[in-house]
Amino acid sequence: MLKILIPTLMLVLTTWNVRAKWLWPTVLAHSLLISVLSLTWFANPSETGWKSLNPYMATDLVSTPLLVLSCWLLPIMILASQNHLSVEPINRQRTYISLLISLQAFLIMAFGSVEIVLFFLMFEATLIPTLIIITRWGSQAERLNAGTYFLFYTLAGSLPLLVSILYLQNCTGTTSLLIMHYTPAFPMSSFADKFLWAGCLLAFLVKMPLYGIHLWLPKAHVEAPIAGSMVLAAVLLKLGGYGMMRIMVLLEPLTKELCYPFIILALWGVVMTGSICLRQTDLKSLIAYSSVGHMGLVAAAILIQTPWSFTGALILMIAHGLTSSALFCLANTNYERTHSRTMLLARGLQTVFPLMASWWFLASLANLALPPLPNLMGELMIITSLFNWSWFTLLLTGVGTLITAGYSLYMFLMTQRGPLPTHILALEPTHSREHLLLALHLLPLLLLILKPELIWGWTI
Repeated sequence: MLKILIPTLMLVLTTWNVRAKWLWPTVLAHSLLISVLSLTWFANPSETGWKSLNPYMATDLVSTPLLVLSCWLLPIMILASQNHLSVEPINRQRTYISLLISLQAFLIMAFGSVEIVLFFLMFEATLIPTLIIITRWGSQAERLNAGTYFLFYTLAGSLPLLVSILYLQNCTGTTSLLIMHYTPAFPMSSFADKFLWAGCLLAFLVKMPLYGIHLWLPKAHVEAPIAGSMVLAAVLLKLGGYGMMRIMVLLEPLTKELCYPFIILALWGVVMTGSICLRQTDLKSLIAYSSVGHMGLVAAAILIQTPWSFTGALILMIAHGLTSSALFCLANTNYERTHSRTMLLARGLQTVFPLMASWWFLASLANLALPPLPNLMGELMIITSLFNWSWFTLLLTGVGTLITAGYSLYMFLMTQRGPLPTHILALEPTHSREHLLLALHLLPLLLLILKPELIWGWTI
């Protein structure tokens, strides 16, 4: 674990000591080396599933894909931010990169933690760099409002979680995930225990987010700069799903009674957010709402707690992380040229940027879960396990997948097809940096088809 964490922390020193003209190439090369090194976590020969074990941190089959995704994202965020930060003073550029690096360090410690208290601390620590990135580098006037929403929704959900963790520590004498499975099960029968169950899950459901407590997400996405949107969509939403997978197993007796309203909200959210996407005019807002729909499927899958649903949830989290991050990068390439996120004002770009249109096409197909991409594999496993749990769920998931296909095609047709508007006179050509950026998103997605057991989790 330290072979990745220490180089990540050393990257901050590199950022502040390297000469200005070498800042971006050096940081990019260093972070890319760290992300390649992180691939060694996939080699997991142990029978117990735990690897790189020490008293506070370890990796297993569930945390490894998310850890690798977090490391993979840092060089991509640096590549994506380079153009719009190049006009800023050099110290501001260094501060921005340092915030991204600190975010990666917190995420590694969160996903690698075996102590629930350490996980909670890192879960909360990710708020600080994300909040600074949104409020300081956001491009719109509403960014402070978006930051306030983001902060207070997350904090309001996290306070009951802290109380619940302290209560669990009091009852079992430990908060280590390695030991808690072997402690005597404490009876959860009283009315107060139902609040404990809700308290444990509320913070994660806000973070995912569940439909109904999702209002902070579109605001945060729309106002954030490109790196903020990428890390929010690709990794920070997955913290909620990962936390649920870890803590649900400890709350077993009550889950089958109390999970119904949350599953209904999650599946209803798939249909509702899809319908909202169909009439969006703002490109980033459309991609943000589509994230809520996909995460609704993941939340429902984790709540029913079957091996298939857990596997489907993990596969969909990884596939969605790469796909939505790629879509935000594509939206940013449009924004840097047209200076507008309104889809009606910048359409027909396929005639000007044919290669970029092919990236748009691939990312849109990944978003609507085209076979044989991992997105389809995750969605099929989730829908099958939900159908086995109750056949009524097929109505909502079926309508949800139809709407998903609809708004993915709508997004592609609105941005790429049709006549080029007359007000677009001169557009800067696409750069190889942007094509590399999208290749680093979509190639891993295509390669995962060849070896999906890397992201299967506990099932194998």
